[in-house]
Amino acid sequence: MLIDGQALVTADYPYYRDDPAVWADRLRAVRDELGIDVITCYLPWRHHQPEPGLAPDFTGATHPARDVAGFLALCAELGLRVIAKPGPFIHAEVGYGGLPDWVCPDADPSIEPLLDSEGKPSCWWDGTVSRPLPAPLGAAFLTKTTQWLSAVGKEVLAPEGPVVALQIANEGIYTSGARPLTAYDYSPSGLAFYRDLLRSWYGTPEAYNAAHKTAHRDWTEIEPPPRAGGMLAQADWGRFHAEYMAEVYRVWAQAVGSDLPVVVNLNPPTVPELDDWLARVRPELWGGISYGFTNWMGVVSADRDAQARYVIAAKRAPGPNLEENWGFSRLYDPAYIDGATSFHQSLLAMAAGATGFNVYTGVSTSGWAADLDAAHDGPYPDCAPIDAGGTATGKAPVVRALAGFFAAHGAEFLECAGTARDAFGLYLPYAGIAALSGPGGPGCGRALRDFHERMRERGLDYALVDLEHTSAEELAAYRSVTVPGGPFMHRSVQRLLAGYADGGGRVLVDGPVPTLDENLAPCALLAPSAAPDLGDGLVLYGAADAFLRSHPERDVHYLVVLVQTGNTGPIGVRTPYGTVEIVAADGGAAVLRLAGGRLGDLLVKGVNEYLSSAVAARVSLNGESVVTAGPGDLIMIGGV
Repeated sequence: MLIDGQALVTADYPYYRDDPAVWADRLRAVRDELGIDVITCYLPWRHHQPEPGLAPDFTGATHPARDVAGFLALCAELGLRVIAKPGPFIHAEVGYGGLPDWVCPDADPSIEPLLDSEGKPSCWWDGTVSRPLPAPLGAAFLTKTTQWLSAVGKEVLAPEGPVVALQIANEGIYTSGARPLTAYDYSPSGLAFYRDLLRSWYGTPEAYNAAHKTAHRDWTEIEPPPRAGGMLAQADWGRFHAEYMAEVYRVWAQAVGSDLPVVVNLNPPTVPELDDWLARVRPELWGGISYGFTNWMGVVSADRDAQARYVIAAKRAPGPNLEENWGFSRLYDPAYIDGATSFHQSLLAMAAGATGFNVYTGVSTSGWAADLDAAHDGPYPDCAPIDAGGTATGKAPVVRALAGFFAAHGAEFLECAGTARDAFGLYLPYAGIAALSGPGGPGCGRALRDFHERMRERGLDYALVDLEHTSAEELAAYRSVTVPGGPFMHRSVQRLLAGYADGGGRVLVDGPVPTLDENLAPCALLAPSAAPDLGDGLVLYGAADAFLRSHPERDVHYLVVLVQTGNTGPIGVRTPYGTVEIVAADGGAAVLRLAGGRLGDLLVKGVNEYLSSAVAARVSLNGESVVTAGPGDLIMIGGV
């Protein structure tokens, strides 16, 4: 998702955690100290409608901190645009994930609980208490969420107001995008939706029985995995999760009743649940709803697992990083006390395919009621670029530099294409099978992770394509496509890959070559190719990752260099103009614009106090050097 064709650079401000008397001051600080003019903010349902018998309060009639209408008016007055995030579930360290207590199934027996594969309620722990979550498609809860979201659409989203986009849900549905496929939804409404999908996919129970080797007389007899079913049923349950998420997004977005662009923010996969995430997260099914993702996975400069998860999330589909950790060192990792960690990760996201990044949060806050969050002490967060008193911290100039660079070059950066010559083809039925049956059978996650590590080791970029939705034209852009192996593969996918191979592309199968189609009928159209010579990567010396993006029409390139923790000495990187040498802090990063054979605007992080690293940041190309006078960050924007 883009706004005005630019990279989407935003900062989050949780107004509901602060005194309304300081809202204007903090918003000015985001604009003036951070250089950011797009604010993101959750609208906590439990904050604005704590009692079921009262209408939502958006004007501060019952408490000044509920005056979101006034908050948005301040944003408009200060020239700020807003991405509003009304949930209905938001997480954000808010009690019950932002849901009001009165929609809990424990409080209202008419509300159907979300159930796991054992029939137990799927619960949310908010730091103080664990409570069952409501089933999103259950009739009673869906009525209440529709009323909440409709009220937001009618009373908050004024046509002439500053809100330019909406985010629906949070990190999946209930911060559940990376949960196991067995974690939900085995509720009556979830299973009814599953069986409706089976009917639409197979047509009749007889056709289902023929494919699955079963003898069901009616759809209601079919139980989901792991309760019953074999390999095809496991693939069906993975596909159900994807369709289920798409349906929840659709009905919640529709309930708002707005024409504004809608985006979601998926939490990246965990290592054990990579297949679960891949099976569930299929942006191709979401219609006009845009993909986005979050961070919260570890320090990528030091953790290979975190780096892989981050890159896979950024490459899954075009979209912004909607929550980069710029403020939480106590709650997550002490490395975030220094801006170098977040600078590195924001640039990695952009280099790997993101269309923007978010400073989460831009402002520390300290004035919320216990019924909003009883588990955390202030300030929240502990080390944001603007502190709880409204003063810019040492992170503020780092954010401002990033915001300034992408304000100047973000549109051109996104016009530039990466240098990936090889792709990994996602075959997502295997992801559902592996998520439910474990290692030893077909899967997608292991092959993807192995491919990622091979490419990273060689210093090469790559692309991700969904084999069930890609085209022959898209595949033709790559010299090779690596696909997971297994017993079956859709006939249409086999035909697509065979045509790609006939055209000179190389199909590399990680595992057994499929000999059956999706209905387990004989189909063996693939002949594996020999692996191509991958050639040399971009990094010539030093411990770093590098990404190069080149403009399709102009002699312009962008180079992003991510310094790994533990690196000592300069980093040498191959470019179309020769070797660029960069000196940056341990765990730091750099972004450079190269044009006409020369250095252009650039950012280099020369200081990382958390790792006790401070260098005179430098960039050199063909005898031309730009360097700081002493230890410090190097910033050149507009030639200055």
